[in-house]
Amino acid sequence: MTNPTLQPFKIDDLYELGWLEDPRLSPDGRYVAVVWVTVDRVGNSYHRHIALVPTDGSKPLRRFTRGKQDQQPRWSPDGQWLAFVSNRDDERGQIYLISVNGGEARQLTNHPNGASDPAWSPDGRYIAFLAPVNADEQAREDAGDSPPPPADAWEARRAREQRQHDEELRTDPRVITKLPYRSGTSYFDDRRRHIYIVEVNDDDTPATPRRLTSGDLHYSAPVWMPDGLALLSTATRDPEADSLFAYYDVVRIPLDGSRPQPLTSAGFSYFDPKPSPNGRQIAFLRLNEARLLGEGHRVAIIPATGGEPHDLTAHTDLNVEQFHWQPDGQGVLFSAAWRGHAHVYQIGLPGTPTYRNGMTLVGGMRIVSEFDVGRDGSIAFIAGSADNPCDLFWRSADGQEHRLTRINEHLLSQRIIVPIEEMLYLAPDGSEVQGWTLHPPDFDPARRYPLAVYIHGGPHIMWGPGFRSMWHEWQVAAARGYVVFFCNPRGSEGYGELWRDAIRGNWGEADAPDILAGIDALVARGYIDPNRIGVTGGSYGGYMTAWLIGHDDRFACAVTARGVYNLLTQHSTSDAHELIEIEFGGFPWELYEELWDHSPLAHAHKIKTPLLLLHSELDYRVPISEAEQLFAILRRQKKVVELVRYPREGHELTRSGEPRHRADHMRRTLEWFDRYLRREQGDA
Repeated sequence: MTNPTLQPFKIDDLYELGWLEDPRLSPDGRYVAVVWVTVDRVGNSYHRHIALVPTDGSKPLRRFTRGKQDQQPRWSPDGQWLAFVSNRDDERGQIYLISVNGGEARQLTNHPNGASDPAWSPDGRYIAFLAPVNADEQAREDAGDSPPPPADAWEARRAREQRQHDEELRTDPRVITKLPYRSGTSYFDDRRRHIYIVEVNDDDTPATPRRLTSGDLHYSAPVWMPDGLALLSTATRDPEADSLFAYYDVVRIPLDGSRPQPLTSAGFSYFDPKPSPNGRQIAFLRLNEARLLGEGHRVAIIPATGGEPHDLTAHTDLNVEQFHWQPDGQGVLFSAAWRGHAHVYQIGLPGTPTYRNGMTLVGGMRIVSEFDVGRDGSIAFIAGSADNPCDLFWRSADGQEHRLTRINEHLLSQRIIVPIEEMLYLAPDGSEVQGWTLHPPDFDPARRYPLAVYIHGGPHIMWGPGFRSMWHEWQVAAARGYVVFFCNPRGSEGYGELWRDAIRGNWGEADAPDILAGIDALVARGYIDPNRIGVTGGSYGGYMTAWLIGHDDRFACAVTARGVYNLLTQHSTSDAHELIEIEFGGFPWELYEELWDHSPLAHAHKIKTPLLLLHSELDYRVPISEAEQLFAILRRQKKVVELVRYPREGHELTRSGEPRHRADHMRRTLEWFDRYLRREQGDA
C-alpha cells in the first residue's frame, strides 16, 4: 500500500523539477561550482544560476550569481575568482568575473558577437575564450580597426540594436553555398569560432583581447598547457566539408603568434584534448572516421610534441563520454554507459598496474551525466537514479561518497515514486535484452492494465532508470494507471560495439523483434490487456513507432514525435544527412530501393492504428516535412491521424523546449493513450 499522504505525479510537476549541469571542483577541493537550472513557469523559460556547494556538506546548495542565464563556471588557479558566461547585459553572452567572497560580477569581455568557454592561464593572468568572427571582421581586427567599447549602457544598447539591424539586412535574402546550412533552430552564418586571450586586470579597467587563430576554420574550447606558453584546441580539418559531423584535428596554439601546429592527422576525428599535469602527454577522445557510429569514442594519448596515438580504452568496448587526467598523471578517469547505467572508471597509462585492468570508481544503479576531478583525486559528479532524477555527489580521495544536494526533495517528498524494475528477457534469436517496467501505484497483479511502450531515439543512445529527461514522464504515465515498458534493443548504446552496430543497414528489421519480445513477455505475465497497448517514441523512436504500426496491428494507438519516416527525404533535408550515408553505407541514388523499403512511409498504407504526430516547426535535424508526408498519406486514406505542430521549437523540444510546450507534448501523448486505451471497470 502507498502512503495516503503522498500524491501521484502530475504533468505540471515539470515546472517544479530542477536539474544540475557542469560541476567544477575548486582548486582546494572545498567547493563545487555547479549550474542550477530551474523552470520559470510565468516566463515560460529556464533560469540558470551558478551555485556553490561545500564538499563537506556543511551548507546546502546556494545561488551565487544573480543573472537569469549564468553558466560555464571556471575557477581561477588560486580559487579566489570564478569566470562564467552570462547574457545579463548582452543576449549573445559575455564573460564575467566574480569573487568567491561575493559582490557584484564585472564584465570581462565585450566581443560584438559574444564570448564563451573561458579558460584561465596557469598563472591566473589571462583568460582564453572563444568568439565567432567572419573574414571581414578578422581583417578589421588585424588592421586595428575594431570599434571602441561602448562608453555607457545606452551606447551599448544602441550598438546591439544596430548590429541586429545590420545582421537582418545581411541575410535578406540568405545565400546558401554549403551543407549543412542550419542546425538547432537557427541558420549558420559565415562566422567561425576563434580563440582569443585577454588579460585579467586587478581593477575594472577593460583590456583588449588578442585573437590567436584565424582563417576559415572552427576551433573548439581552448585548454592551457601547464607551462602557459601555448593552448590546445581542435580545429576543423576541411573548411569545405559538407558535414555536420565535421572532422577535427588536435592543434597546439603558441602564444608567440606563430601558426597553430596540428598534432593529429586524418583517419580519426578528435575531441576534447587535455594535457597531462606535467605537460608531457596529451589525451583526447577520438572517433574512427570509417566507423563514426560503430566503434564509439575512445581515449587516446600522444606525446605533447605529437606522434602516433595510443588507445587506452579500446579493449574495454565502452563508448567514452567524458574524461579527465588523474592528478598524478598516471592514468585517466572516464565516464561511459553500460547496461542501463553510466559509471566513472579509472584506467592507467602503459606500464602502470591499472593499464589493462581498470577499476570502477563511481558505480551503482545510476547514470552519471557529468563529473570533475579535484587536485587530490576527489570526484564531483551529477547522477540520476530510479528514485531521484538528479543530484550532486562528491567522492573523497579516500573513496567515501557524500550526497551534496537534494534539489527536488520538496516535490519528491510529496509524490509516490513507483519503482523502476529491471526486466531481462530473450529476443527471438536467443539474445538477452534488458528492459524496465513501472507499475501503477497500488498495483494488483490479479487485475489487467493498459501498457504504454516507450522507445528511445538516437538510435545509438541508452535508456535506464536514471535517464533524467524521461524520468518524470514515466512516473506520470504510471500514475495515470499504465504499466510502462522501455528497453534497449539492438542499436542501443551501453552493450558493446556489436550490439550498437547491429542495426547498420537494417533499421526496423533488426530491432523491432527485441521490442516486441518484451511486450510479449509482459503480456505473458497475465496482468496486461493485449487489446490495450499503446506505443510512443521520439526521433528514431518515432521512426520505430511508425515502423511497428506499419508491420503489426497489436497496438491500439500510437504517438510519434519528431520521427523519421522517409529515409530518402530525411537524407536531403536534415542537417545530419550523413546519418543515412553512415548507417546504410551509401547515397540515396545508390540505395534507392533499400532506403525506401526501410522507410515507414513505404508501409504507411498498411497502418490501421490511430496515430498522433507531434513535430516541431523548426526541427532541422528531422524536418517537419517528415511528419507532413506521413500525415498526408494517412489522411488521404481516411485513417485516424492528427498532426500537432509546435512553433519556435527544434529537435530538442522534449528536453529543452519551452516548458509549456514540453508539458503540452506530454499531456497530448497521455490523453491520446487515454482515448484509445480506455480503462475498463476494475483497472487502476
